[in-house]
Amino acid sequence: MKNRCSWADGSDIYRDYHDKEWGVPAYDDRALFEAIILDTFQAGLSWLIVLKKRENFRAAFDDFDASKIAKYDDKKIKQLIEDKGIIRNKLKIYACVTNAQHFLRLQGEHGTFSRYIWQFVSGKPLINNWKDMSDMPATSKESDAMSKALKGEGFKFVGSTICYAFMQAAGMINDHMVDCFRYKEVQ
Repeated sequence: MKNRCSWADGSDIYRDYHDKEWGVPAYDDRALFEAIILDTFQAGLSWLIVLKKRENFRAAFDDFDASKIAKYDDKKIKQLIEDKGIIRNKLKIYACVTNAQHFLRLQGEHGTFSRYIWQFVSGKPLINNWKDMSDMPATSKESDAMSKALKGEGFKFVGSTICYAFMQAAGMINDHMVDCFRYKEVQ
C-alpha cells in the first residue's frame, strides 16, 4: 500500500488526482489556464465538488480555450448559468471571461502565461518539507505576491488562498507530505 497525503484518502477521485496530477509542475499554458478556471470555481467550496464536475466544466468552457472564453457574450453566459453540470455562480462565470481576457493579454506580453506565472517562484518549484497536514499553510509570501499582482492585472477570484491552491495544483509548490510516495516523484 502506498503512503499518500491524508487528504487523498477520502475518495477515488481525490486519490487519482493526487497520484497523477497534484503537484506536478505544469508549464503548458492551457493546463495553467484550466487550473485558474477550476480554482475560480473552487473558491469557498470543496475541491472534490470541482473535481466531480471537471468533465462538465471542460465541455461547458470549450475545453478551457482562453481565446474562446474571452469572447463569451451574455447569451453564452446565460447558458452557463443554466448548466446544471457545473457550478452555476454568475460572478464566477463572469470572472472566468474576465480572467481569460487578462490571461491572453499577459500571454502576449510575456510570450507565454507560464513565463509570467512561474516568476513568483523564480521559475522552479518550491519544495516544502511538511510532516503533518496541520503544518501546511493556506497562503505564503509567494501566493500573497501572486494574488496582488493578478488583482493588479484585473483578475478576479485570485485571493492569496486561491493562489496558494493554484500553486500547489500547478506544481509551483511541492506540498506533498515528506512520507508521501509522490513527494520525491514530483521534484
